[in-house]
Order: sequence, then structure tokens, then C-alpha cells
Amino acid sequence: MSLNLEYLGIVNPTAVYRNLTPAQLTEHALFRGEGTLSNTGALVVKTGKYTGRSANDKFIVDVPAVHDEIAWGKVNRPISREKFNALWAKAVAYLQKRDIFVFDGMAGADPKYVKKFRIVNELASQNLFIHQLLRRPTAEELEAFSEDYVIIAVPGFKCVPATDGTNSEAAILVDFDARRVLICGTQYAGEIKKSVFTVMNYLLPKEGIFPMHCSANVGANGDSAVFFGLSGTGKTTLSADPRRSLIGDDEHGWADDSVFNFEGGCYAKCINLSKEGEPEIYNAIRFGALVENVVMDPDTREFDFDDDSLAVNSRVGYPIDFIPNAVLSGKSDSVPKTVIFLTADAYGVLPPISKLNEKQAMYYFVSGFTSKVAGTEIGVTEPVPTFSTCFGEPFMPMDPSVYAAMLEDKVQKSGANVYLVNTGWNGTGKRMKLSYTRAMVTAALTGEIEKAEFVTDPTFGVQVPTTVEGVPSELLIPENTWEDKAAYQAACRKLAKSFAENFRKYTKMPADVVAAGPKAE
Repeated sequence: MSLNLEYLGIVNPTAVYRNLTPAQLTEHALFRGEGTLSNTGALVVKTGKYTGRSANDKFIVDVPAVHDEIAWGKVNRPISREKFNALWAKAVAYLQKRDIFVFDGMAGADPKYVKKFRIVNELASQNLFIHQLLRRPTAEELEAFSEDYVIIAVPGFKCVPATDGTNSEAAILVDFDARRVLICGTQYAGEIKKSVFTVMNYLLPKEGIFPMHCSANVGANGDSAVFFGLSGTGKTTLSADPRRSLIGDDEHGWADDSVFNFEGGCYAKCINLSKEGEPEIYNAIRFGALVENVVMDPDTREFDFDDDSLAVNSRVGYPIDFIPNAVLSGKSDSVPKTVIFLTADAYGVLPPISKLNEKQAMYYFVSGFTSKVAGTEIGVTEPVPTFSTCFGEPFMPMDPSVYAAMLEDKVQKSGANVYLVNTGWNGTGKRMKLSYTRAMVTAALTGEIEKAEFVTDPTFGVQVPTTVEGVPSELLIPENTWEDKAAYQAACRKLAKSFAENFRKYTKMPADVVAAGPKAE
């Protein structure tokens, strides 16, 4: 179906393709030389220089209409409307005499809160990705489609920092007032989906919906749960539980009467992927999926998921119906009864699982402590301890106090239990086994963990169970894993001090939340 895009400034395209099928988009991508097919039928591409999010290249247009709503700083960098408009004009001019691929889709599985996005792509492969990642309209919905936001992604257009006001050849620019997003210079498809997420994090709090960087699933009894965490901490892995149905793996909204997926697909890490360890993800890599930066044998077309020579942050995007036990509606009418914060502690002192009260929940949610995992951002090659506000700082345009207050409100109304789960390291220097983490998460989801005796961690103030079925008891208390007790105490103090120093920047947080943090002395 052809489409007139002159209202966006796009003129004289060679062709405009709207909402093609995955088969058609795959054919276009192959014909255009964008990628190759694997032995499972997945489309495989290399994204070049940018194999992860380009964190320093994101900007928000600073205009009076939104200025007071944005938490400006190193994450939410301002750019002028003039600079944005100039770049937009250059980008749409670049699209002249080119094939253009458009996907009209939705974010938000609850019909009451759905937002409509028009995605304009230079590459058929990127259009395939967003077709599979967003929620796909019916024929009737497509006929009546009117977008709320437009996103243009032109990886072949390179910015010139000296004249364009950007930091590099790549830029991700969000104009909330004009309801437009422009992505230049990077082929990493995650920039498109995270731009949608950023928009949702701006719009939904105004409607009383708590937007979350989390995965979500639901049990046979309708008991839903959400898993917060940054990339690499286990959101996708731990929510893909064969005993529960997957609502979604990354982005959700919590309403007073539902928890719902923003997306219609998943974007999973591929490094060290195995059929035994993560069968749901492994088996989803088939025709219709887009694979980024995974090494493939040129003759057999078989993947080598352990080879990180192209990227540590290798990825696959696929529709959620590729997961056997997915909730295809993307929605649960039961609000979460279990909230899990996932962190990867490189210090080795946080308990592998602990229970939080409401104020602690707000504190650890806002802190978003974890370790950046290799490859998720450009230049990160080994785990680096860090804090990411609300477990998703790069995508949160408003002050963290807005999101923290929404968490408190939803937890109070639902009576949910909140747990902090450390999927990182302990005093042995080894990372927690996935089987142990799964056992602890299962105990939290079923309520079995509440039968255990709990002790208070003297530094972090959280409640730690002394027994969990299927987990060696000595691993539950971090100090037990350290031979050098003095070194353990020093590491605790160091991390507690880091928490306190980091939290000082949250100037709008209530005093009782500040007091719920760890004690350095």
C-alpha cells in the first residue's frame, strides 16, 4: 500500500512500503544486501560501528511546553528546536530517491492506554524489527490509523557535530512537543524500541499509569509478577518461565486494574545462548526474527553464540507469539502481587534475595543499582558497578520522584511483596548460578519464601531468608561466602557509601525514603 509522507517533509521517494509482512520485508532486506538467512530462517544483520545504545547521543528538544517536566542532566540533554528542525530537514532530504518502509503500530496492550506510532525506516531489516517488536494493528485498525508519534530512523545519514550540535555522527532526538523522534547514524535497532519506551515514560504518568522497565509474567492462578532490571540482569531469562505465561520481557504499564505489555515482541541477548539454558529464546530464532551481530558459519549458516567478535551485545528480535507460553493479549487483569528488582552486584555483598518494605522499595527502585554488563553500551567491556535511576535511567524523562511515588501507590493498592534479587557475584568471585536464582524467584512467586526465617542485613537493612529450597543456605548470607571477613565489611561500607553519595542527587525524595537506604557505618 502506497502512502503520502509529504506532511513529514519526505518527498520524491522511490517507493513507500507500508506494513509489509515479515516475509516481504525479509525478501526486501535480502535483495538490498542488508543481511543473510541463517539455517533456521532468521534474518541476520551486522549493525557496524554501533552494536549497542549510544548513550551520549540522546537529546530532548527543550521548549517551554515541556521544559519544567524534564529532569535535565547528563541523560536528558537539551537541544534546541532549531537544531532539531534542521536535522529533521536534512534527514528527510536524505530519504529522497530511496525506498522507504513504514510500519504503523501501537504501544500498550490495554486499549484504554494505547499509543500509536508511525515508524519510517530506511532499512527493510529495521522495519522488520519494529514490526515484530511493537503491537501489530488489524486490517480495520490500520485503515483508521492516525499516529500519536512519528519516528524516523535513518542509519545511513551521518550527523556533523560541528554544525548539527550533536556529539557524534549518531543522534537520537526526541521532540515531545512536536511528537516526533529522529534517529540518525546508528543501525542498532534497540534505539527505535527504546525511543518508543521513552515516549511512553513521558505520556503514561499523566494518565495515572506506572511505566516500568521490567518483564512480566502470570501464573496459572492469575498471579502476575513484574521483574525490574537493566539489560543483562536477567529480566528476559527469568520471566521466560515454562511454569508461567509471559506477558512481556521489557516494557510494561501498571494500571489500577491491569498490568500490560507496551510491546508485541521480545529483544533478547544472544551471547552464550544455549538450547538447554534458555530454550524459549533459542527456539524463537527462526524465520521472522531479526538477529543482530551474531557470528554465523558462512557455509552451514549455523550460529556460534559464544563468539563475541562482532559484539558482546548480540541480539535477536522476535514477535512474542514465538514464545510457546506467551499471553498473546499482552495483558493481565490482575495487578502484580510480586515485584522483583534484579541487580548484578559486582561488589559481592548484596544478598541473593531479600525482602523490602515500601520505603526501601522506593529507595532501591530509584537507586537502580547494578553493574553495566559488557556490550550493552558502547565502550563497556567488563562489568562496571553503576546506578541507573528506576532501573532505566536512559529512558526516564521525568524526575525520579514521579516514578517512585507511582511505585509506592501501586504497591500499597495491590499489597504486593517486593524483593531485591542479586543475580551478580558473591565473596567466592563467582556469579550466582541461574538455577539457584530461579529457585529463589520461584519461592518468592509461590509465597514459599515467606515461610522461612528472616534476618536483617546489618548494612543494607533488608530482610534475608535463611533457607530457600534448592539453594545452599551458606549462599543466602553474603558474609558466609567471604573468607576475609574484614574485606567483606570494607566492601559493604564502600557500597553503602556509594548508595548514599548517589542518592544525594535525588533532591525531591521524601526524608523517610532517604533514611531507608543502607548504613555506611
